Amino acid sequence: MAMDTDKAYIFGMVIGGGNWGNAEDYFHIRLPFKQWGSYLKNPQRAAQITRDIMNLNNMFRSVYGITVQYDTDAGGVWNVLCEGDTSELRSDLAEYGISCEGEMRKNTSITEITAALADDFMKRRFIAGLADTIGSTAPSQRRFTDDKQIISFEISGFNFSFVCDLCRLLYSVNCVPDQILWNHPNFHSPKNPYYKSWKKGFKLRVLLDQYAQFGAFAFKTKAESSSENRQRQQQKNNAVPCPELNVSASASCVHPAEHDKKLPSCIRGGHYLHNRHVCAVLGCENAPYGAIKELFADVGELVNPFPILCKDKIENIEDIISSDPLLANRNYQTSNVSVKFLYNEFQASNNALLYGDTLNTGYPINQIIQGIAFIIADDNEIGVTRIKGKYTDLIERHLASDPNLSVELRKPDLLTPLVIIGNGRGALVGARNPKVYKDLVSVSTDNEYKLCVRPVTEGDLQNA
Repeated sequence: MAMDTDKAYIFGMVIGGGNWGNAEDYFHIRLPFKQWGSYLKNPQRAAQITRDIMNLNNMFRSVYGITVQYDTDAGGVWNVLCEGDTSELRSDLAEYGISCEGEMRKNTSITEITAALADDFMKRRFIAGLADTIGSTAPSQRRFTDDKQIISFEISGFNFSFVCDLCRLLYSVNCVPDQILWNHPNFHSPKNPYYKSWKKGFKLRVLLDQYAQFGAFAFKTKAESSSENRQRQQQKNNAVPCPELNVSASASCVHPAEHDKKLPSCIRGGHYLHNRHVCAVLGCENAPYGAIKELFADVGELVNPFPILCKDKIENIEDIISSDPLLANRNYQTSNVSVKFLYNEFQASNNALLYGDTLNTGYPINQIIQGIAFIIADDNEIGVTRIKGKYTDLIERHLASDPNLSVELRKPDLLTPLVIIGNGRGALVGARNPKVYKDLVSVSTDNEYKLCVRPVTEGDLQNA
């Protein structure tokens, strides 16, 4: 089969959004545009999406004799309905080891197909097919501020190799990715090991300024949205290749799902300090190996076997404590503590540690204050466990109304989590204890960049 630019684009679309059932003459391409593509939210954009989809009809009919229609819903999900004899398309994809089954991007390897893209133009057409399906250009896709707008390739499932191959493909056309958010609990739940809904998929992010130079869209809606988002910026952003980047990390908790069977074996059982730490374990040629190794020297500060901060209803917090012998067997010193006193401690030094045994052990005041904000909040000031707005603003509002506010603190006899209780809610705050935590970490015998963390024991804490 001779690859051409139209086929490269179709393959990108089919792999990015293709959903196949048992029918031989039908499949659909799902475009998960959400509110960005909602006809209720933006009818003008929805009308252009309609035109973009119908423009596909000519291409699909010309190349494969497949007819394209569409349907959509108020939530912004569009389905490109593809009908006709799909045998030639299936056969062409099979030449690259690709099976047309189920939700393709979850299980498909694109290693062979990307190797067959003969030049940069053909590569960009394949990337455009992916971008038009799973490349989000919603204005919320930004790095911290409006000044750094991005396109986010959003990939469900656990197909780590797909993400790696797409990253390499982007690199090959000088479209350097900015960041990968891996589908792993260390990135989707870095503070709370009891959070079970961490399986949120991957996000491969590229600065829009970079993508505008080297990437492509075929959908006019995506191109216009990209241009509109870039106009929000006050500066032009230049991508930096991964080996040249400074790598810094903050502490993350050890999550039991690090051993989830859905994770690939090379990743499973490891703890990851930074998104590029995963790249190093996967052997990517662009990973900043030296910078990752430098993080290992501070591993006791970066790994926590306890929750860094867990917020929940009081009954759920009590269940967590009672189900863990290490927490349940503690002697707790219970006291009511002034919120104003703790907030003053926070304002004096937001990096302070409280109730520790040494200068570099104890409970971080900034996590304590975030837990307190959740506890004292009115029901309309929080979601399930998230504060609406800034937690400092919330605390200042409540102290202005009641300067005598207090919460219940339960301080354990060893440095297991501090328990904060009040208002039918609770929070667990894990201690910093770098010397003990460092001894829990070892390097995997089969990969010098993979860190493994054993469970903490009472003996570890007693012998500190």
